[in-house]
Amino acid sequence: MSRTTISNIESGVKKRPQVHEVKALLDAYAVTAAEERDEILNLVRQSRERGWWTKYRDVLSGKFIGFEAEASVISTWEPLVIPGLLQVPEYSRLLAKAAKVGDEHGIQRAVDARIERQRILNSDPPELWAVFSEASLLALSEHPDVLKRQAGYLMEAARSATTTLQMTPAHRLTPGLGGPFVIMDFPESVDPSIVFLETDTDGLYLEEPDEVARYRNTFGHLRIAALSPDETVERLTEMIT
Repeated sequence: MSRTTISNIESGVKKRPQVHEVKALLDAYAVTAAEERDEILNLVRQSRERGWWTKYRDVLSGKFIGFEAEASVISTWEPLVIPGLLQVPEYSRLLAKAAKVGDEHGIQRAVDARIERQRILNSDPPELWAVFSEASLLALSEHPDVLKRQAGYLMEAARSATTTLQMTPAHRLTPGLGGPFVIMDFPESVDPSIVFLETDTDGLYLEEPDEVARYRNTFGHLRIAALSPDETVERLTEMIT
């Protein structure tokens, strides 16, 4: 980095520095405590999204949102529900009710937060590769209007140059039975890929190369086992006609 860049970061002139820049500064300052580094880098990631999610701390993990907003490639597997970045509000509402997230106010906040999350797909979007189970849509048999709306939105999303969708047939056993996961890759080589495993309270973040490689291998098998992108669109069309 140039002396000017370093000076602007240290003095606060540069309001939202890159993660790799702050990592380099932490190395230079001999900040080695893992917890301290994680807290600082999490703040950096959050600052790059202008902190919109602070209004939704009760329903969102700021740490995950920071990673998601910074990622250049997102690969996600969901065996039970439609991936969050691809949910329509009506579907998100049904999930929130089923999860007993609270009263009507709490449900609406969960839906609003999900809508805000999806804004990363509107401007300079990441490359999104989503694999999900057909069962997530079949579960909407008692909500035909929501099924039609959700399947139609997925078909629309599949036309995006940065989004690839694949659906696994409900009658077929597939890899990934251990549960959902998200692999996030970042534009800077100094930022390691991360696997996110969601829990009720927040989630687990895996960064060790062998752990990431294991989930990347599973995702590759899921892509092979799933319907092709074209077959997925055909199946979605059948479900709503």
